[in-house]
Amino acid sequence: MFLFILTLTPALTYGQDFVWTPGLQRAYADLQKLKVRPAQQLLGQEARTNGIRIFVDDYVDMMTLVSSDDDRRFEAIQDREDERLDVLKKLDDNSPWKRVVQAEIRLHWAFVKLKFGKELSASWDVIRAYKLLVENHKRYPDFLPTYKSLGTLHVMIGSVPDNYAWVANLLGLHGNIRQGQQELQRAKQDPIFRLEAQLIDLMVRAYVLKFTDADGQTMQRLVSENPDNLLLHFFGATIEQKNGHSEQSLLYLKTRPTDKSYAQLAIIENILGDIYIQKGEYAIAADHFQQFLATYKGQNFLKDSYYKLFLCRWLANEPDAQSRPFLQKVTSTGRTVVESDKAAQKFAEAYLKKGVTLNDKVLMRARLASDGGYTDSALAYLRPYSEAKFLTVAEKAEYNYRMGRIYQRRNSPDEAIPYLNRALLLSEPDQLSFGATSALQLGYIHQQKNDRTLARSFFQKALSFKRHEYKNSVDNKARAALNQL
Repeated sequence: MFLFILTLTPALTYGQDFVWTPGLQRAYADLQKLKVRPAQQLLGQEARTNGIRIFVDDYVDMMTLVSSDDDRRFEAIQDREDERLDVLKKLDDNSPWKRVVQAEIRLHWAFVKLKFGKELSASWDVIRAYKLLVENHKRYPDFLPTYKSLGTLHVMIGSVPDNYAWVANLLGLHGNIRQGQQELQRAKQDPIFRLEAQLIDLMVRAYVLKFTDADGQTMQRLVSENPDNLLLHFFGATIEQKNGHSEQSLLYLKTRPTDKSYAQLAIIENILGDIYIQKGEYAIAADHFQQFLATYKGQNFLKDSYYKLFLCRWLANEPDAQSRPFLQKVTSTGRTVVESDKAAQKFAEAYLKKGVTLNDKVLMRARLASDGGYTDSALAYLRPYSEAKFLTVAEKAEYNYRMGRIYQRRNSPDEAIPYLNRALLLSEPDQLSFGATSALQLGYIHQQKNDRTLARSFFQKALSFKRHEYKNSVDNKARAALNQL
């Protein structure tokens, strides 16, 4: 039925330079499931001068590089971006697909470059993609494929913190989150990009806005309707784990398709390790982290994985001689592009310099359990303690933040508020990350209580913290929440 609808869609028949043949439709549908090999076989039968073939070819490269993080592969094929863009310049300028495909290719490579630490080049790709999409919108306002990526970019621009907004304006980037969400809703009407637009909308809610129970139900429905889609299972797992629902995340991963036609995602082993360490099943967690390190070819998440291997042994009360070498690996391998690697590096440097206390171990167990949504275990770890039992300001701030988050996750916001307020108060003088994250959560709580004034003040407070390892994600969420208000 899906392919039947596509063949009747007028958007597929704009000129002869951009044609969605049945083979390209099937190939693109396979890629959206992460079935890379079948897609490549179908592409081999398509004309190389077709702009849609060029787009789908590029999608293959993006999927391959992002799923593998293979530096050598990136170095070998990175010139394909310019080669494909050069070919596209010669194709029909009157087709509404031309600028969409040019923009999509630039966004593919922007995403790839960010993964490989090429931030400046990625930024220029985003800017050029934005301008292509804006021009296409002006020329063909009813052309739905434009809105999927244009909406995404407007959300990104709208979540830029105030102190960087002038840069976006200077570069000619304009937009806001509400506008972007409306455009993503329009993109969902397009049969080609509908599924992708649905997933992007859910990711915006998870990583920029606030992921609700209703959003989780939408994600579950999307996965159940597409049981053979590895990409949906994967992103469903990452989104639910990030939002403190690790059991749901584990269910997505256990039911994912696994035959050889799908791309091999080594990072899934890292996610499984995270879930089992949150559950306190340290030996199982360590096996998954070791499997990740044995199969992964990239440089991201290496520090994070060695850090978690340290935790598996440290939290299991194994001797220091067995756990410490993993922290030494943290400081000597990988790179610090993603936030989890930055946090791992910070912990390793602090531990190797001055060690940690028994209180740190209690707080870590509570943190991991709470992050996974295992609040009964988290509360059991902390219930024997009070703030007075912790020695340093950082420990006291973390204790209060963890208690606040536990009660917040247990849908007891009134019990959470005093703890989060205390964490904010303790954190502010030294700009500890617990203050920024506490302010963000207090903003959400008061937003739910419909106290817009108090919510706004807490979101602004979260933005005011200048130096902490989670600043990018906290600022994005706080800025997005302020825009909603």
